[in-house]
Amino acid sequence: MLDFLKKKKDKAPKQKKGFFRELFNDILFALIAVTIIRGLFIEAYAIPTGSMENSMLIGDHLFVSKLHYGARTAKTPIKFPLAHQDFWGTGIPSYWDGIQLPQYRLPGFRDVRRGEPVVFNYPPDLDFPTDIKTFYVKRCVAIPGDTLEVRNQQVYVNGVASENPPNMQTSFFIETDNGVHPRYMRELGITDYTDENPNDTYATTALPNYSYNGKIGFYANTTQAQADKLAQYSFVKSVERVVYQKGEGYDAFPEAQRYLGAQHTAYNPVTAFDWTIDFFGPLAMPVKGQTIPLTQENIDLYRTPIVHYEGNDNVVINGTDVTIDGEKVTEYTFKQGYYYMMGDNRHNSEDSRSWGFVPEDHIVGKPLFIFWSIDKTDPDAGLFSSIRWNRILDLIK
Repeated sequence: MLDFLKKKKDKAPKQKKGFFRELFNDILFALIAVTIIRGLFIEAYAIPTGSMENSMLIGDHLFVSKLHYGARTAKTPIKFPLAHQDFWGTGIPSYWDGIQLPQYRLPGFRDVRRGEPVVFNYPPDLDFPTDIKTFYVKRCVAIPGDTLEVRNQQVYVNGVASENPPNMQTSFFIETDNGVHPRYMRELGITDYTDENPNDTYATTALPNYSYNGKIGFYANTTQAQADKLAQYSFVKSVERVVYQKGEGYDAFPEAQRYLGAQHTAYNPVTAFDWTIDFFGPLAMPVKGQTIPLTQENIDLYRTPIVHYEGNDNVVINGTDVTIDGEKVTEYTFKQGYYYMMGDNRHNSEDSRSWGFVPEDHIVGKPLFIFWSIDKTDPDAGLFSSIRWNRILDLIK
């Protein structure tokens, strides 16, 4: 009989995989898919603080695009994909930094633009690798090559006044004898104010009372329009915008860096800048390839990038004597560009006015829209009523 007419022997049936093996394979596939999506395309973030009010509120959950500025390759390859620095508040690290890879940025749609919100890794988190540092979101107000200045709370870039963010907040002092009931504050949309005793009848009555320019009352961070409405109440004596003049407290960068910790960035600049969060600069943003002379003023301004963000080894600064890897240098060429970020809640935001520059390799992505939002400012609100339905699917501007 011909071979092709011969019956083929029956193949042995495939052995079915066990339940746990199937479950393991499914979980592994899901983790790989999530890692790829979060690393290269889009990732979800939550807003934990009020530094970007009213653009982004505490309790907003956003989707952030990695494609706009180009996704970064992993610097720390060994990490659990669903956790960031630790396993959900346990204090147990979710990564191992024994292996650190060179980091590259894939091509993106475009570069960071002035005036748009940006998610980035918090530069002073020096105990973590770059991609493990805490995530921050602020508004980019200056890009590499710009010269930035703040005059009486107005931002100027290259000598031109920048457009202020919509509903930008700053602090006001409310002069009042008994405080203001929280209901009135909520009706006006004011949620960021000093309240020593949240359980009492008024917004703030507990001692010690706050004072500003000889007046007694409390502070609130809000918009000019909301402050004007608050001033119309009969029980409010006056509402005054708070401004910190040069040399009048609220030290800004570079003097403010001393609070970051002596083990990393704390130092007392020799140059007397006397900048505050309301009167700042001028300050030039470094460009990749730009060379600067290492004068005392430039050392005071740019020492943190040179020491911590540029990948230099063994940087020693003693006055104006600077050595890098044992070689004395009198000028420095930057290896990457730097940005300047500020919060829309201008008097309640830890941003570049406190710690300085954001390196290009710390840029994460562009916030796109809000997919979920919960209002946690009203303790009496139920779960359903605390959902901000009007913010869901709002675009980030």
